[in-house]
Amino acid sequence: MESDRGADGEAGEGGKIGMKHYYLAIDLGASSGRHVVGWEENGKIQTEEVYRFPNGMQQAEGHLIWDVDTLLTKVKEGIRRAQARFGNIYSLSVDGWGVDYALLRGEDTVFPVYAYRDSRTEAVIPQVHEKIPFSELYQRTGIQFEPFNTIYQLVADKQAGRLKEATDFLMLPEYILFRLCGEKTHEYTEAKTTGLIDFRTGEYDPWILKKLYLPKRLFGSLRQPGELIGSYEGIKVMLCASHDTASAVEGIPMEGNHPYISSGTWSLIGVKTDHPIVFAAEDAQNWSNEGGVGYNRYQKTVMGMWMVNRLRDELCPGLSFQELVKEAETSRFTETVDVNSPSFFSPQSMKKALEEALGKKPRTLGDYFACAYRSIALSYSEAIRELEKNTKTGYDRLYIVGGGAKNFFLNQLTEELTGKKVLAYPIEASALGNLKIQMQADDQKS
Repeated sequence: MESDRGADGEAGEGGKIGMKHYYLAIDLGASSGRHVVGWEENGKIQTEEVYRFPNGMQQAEGHLIWDVDTLLTKVKEGIRRAQARFGNIYSLSVDGWGVDYALLRGEDTVFPVYAYRDSRTEAVIPQVHEKIPFSELYQRTGIQFEPFNTIYQLVADKQAGRLKEATDFLMLPEYILFRLCGEKTHEYTEAKTTGLIDFRTGEYDPWILKKLYLPKRLFGSLRQPGELIGSYEGIKVMLCASHDTASAVEGIPMEGNHPYISSGTWSLIGVKTDHPIVFAAEDAQNWSNEGGVGYNRYQKTVMGMWMVNRLRDELCPGLSFQELVKEAETSRFTETVDVNSPSFFSPQSMKKALEEALGKKPRTLGDYFACAYRSIALSYSEAIRELEKNTKTGYDRLYIVGGGAKNFFLNQLTEELTGKKVLAYPIEASALGNLKIQMQADDQKS
């Protein structure tokens, strides 16, 4: 479906295409961003990637941060290229990863904008749980514990004095939208990743805000995917499902309702449900109730390609991922590690962390990657078993989208270890879901 535009994914700027409604999805990932134009033709959605750029956390004064100014510059450049290529972009929207945000003082950004892998939340987590035990937080929000959840980041900001003069807090996709159209919004699916939403009301929980002394002025009412919020250079600016996984689920060409894995830096495993599933926290196995477009996403976050990417950076940065897979396929190494151990979250050396978890050094390059891939697949298998138990439903197939869907070896291991038929779609599912929401909103107006 997606056009092959060369190694950098950039389209040429000549040859504008005829007048019809073209929609632009700006899909921001923690390692890269992409601009994908979509349109309907013969009853099907056609797409073309017009721009792709690298993204990543940066080290600054001992912290991990996002360079949001450069990110915004890249976003605007992609919009320019989309306009140059297609001429009449009808609407655009932005989706991105969850939990991270920017603080504003009026129109000005409060710097730095911290990244979720920064360690600043470590000290405040026990303090938050002293005021509100996690068991109680889970009963109110239904959101799994992660050390980087927005709730802990905001308390760290409060203790650092960063909230005193802040007038607004915007999740990163909404921050980019604000810089494009001037409207400050809080979109539902992205807000659900904060750990601050009462799952019964679907709004920020005033009781939690009061208990943690978080200023109410920062937390506006939530808006839904498909709403028009402004314009940028003559292009309508809309809300999609701003959390990239929520958009990805919308983009999966799924028949019926089956579990999915959105495979990227993280792997997000889940299934659509009609309502939240909230057990006692100690029985929930850290499953989460995330925002969907008219449904609940019962989901768990586990290790994704982060481990593989970091190993590649250390061991063989010159090899392609296809070459890594070939190395792994030749290995007979079958030992595994718990990829969801905190030791793999942000180690200085992923190679050393893997060796310490194994208690020995793998012998070959392929052994390292065989171990990583098999361990990730084993994690998927364990999560699927938990999912079936918690939903009291058996499933016979598993849909995989995102970058990891291209990895035949990992898909094969996943099918072997889960016992499910794997349907892998190496598509830009988040961008496709983003486009679908824009198109549906357009259809409803016409």
